[in-house]
Amino acid sequence: MSIFVDDDTRVVVQGITGGEGKFHAGQMIEYGTNVVAGAVPGKGGQEVDGVPVYDTVDEAVEAEDADASVIFVPPAFAADAIFESLDTDLDLAVAITEGIPTQDMAKVNKRLDETDTRLIGPNCPGIITPGEAKLGILPGNIFSGGNVGLVSRSGTLTYQVVDNLTERGLGQSTAIGIGGDPIIGTSFVDALEAFEADTDTDAVVMCGEIGGEDEEQAAKFIGEHMDTPVAGFIAGRTAPPGKRMGHAGAIVSGSGTGTAQSKIDALNEAGVPVGDTPEEVADHVEDFL
Repeated sequence: MSIFVDDDTRVVVQGITGGEGKFHAGQMIEYGTNVVAGAVPGKGGQEVDGVPVYDTVDEAVEAEDADASVIFVPPAFAADAIFESLDTDLDLAVAITEGIPTQDMAKVNKRLDETDTRLIGPNCPGIITPGEAKLGILPGNIFSGGNVGLVSRSGTLTYQVVDNLTERGLGQSTAIGIGGDPIIGTSFVDALEAFEADTDTDAVVMCGEIGGEDEEQAAKFIGEHMDTPVAGFIAGRTAPPGKRMGHAGAIVSGSGTGTAQSKIDALNEAGVPVGDTPEEVADHVEDFL
């Protein structure tokens, strides 16, 4: 099994006629993802590498029975693209776009409470179920099928950890990059809950970073609700308070929360071993299995 995406997922690419959209749609198709349509206002009737393009997501869903979208739309228009996916009641929308204004995402977040569509991102690398489907910009060649779930705020860190897992023969059930912005759709807890319910995920890796309290909330969930073992990694141990490091959400306020150490302590208290390096994370997963 897997979570959120599999080989039955039918994908519409919003922004497929742009440079990024076209390139990564091609990469997804090459990986085996079932990309059935593109959606770009005013470009309906065109084709991109054999994929039909429609003016709206609604038209793409009606014509091609799509149930998920990947959004490669510039920041100024990305929130509208997300709203379009939500209004079409897709099962899943994956927003890759970086730099969406926080005010726009606050409006999206309010709308999420009124829909059943799952949003992953924004500012994320996407999601992959190895050997079945990838939605986003994840490099499929480093992933291998298996029973280790992974959820991460950082795309680059995802690649580092997965590379170590794959080298050890520790394949992945599904890997998700949830994004590093202050307001995102799917949280650590959302992903952990899904992995806990997946009978074919026998261990989980959670990669966090400084800023916010998402990792502390995840630690509480793990301690109270998870039987599946979890290994952790927290980036930003040497970051100074008040300075943003990388992601928009990766900033320590100086209030004593959101630091690498506060997150590590919370995870340790929940019984989660936290590796100092990606290699140590793989060590912990090997101990679980």
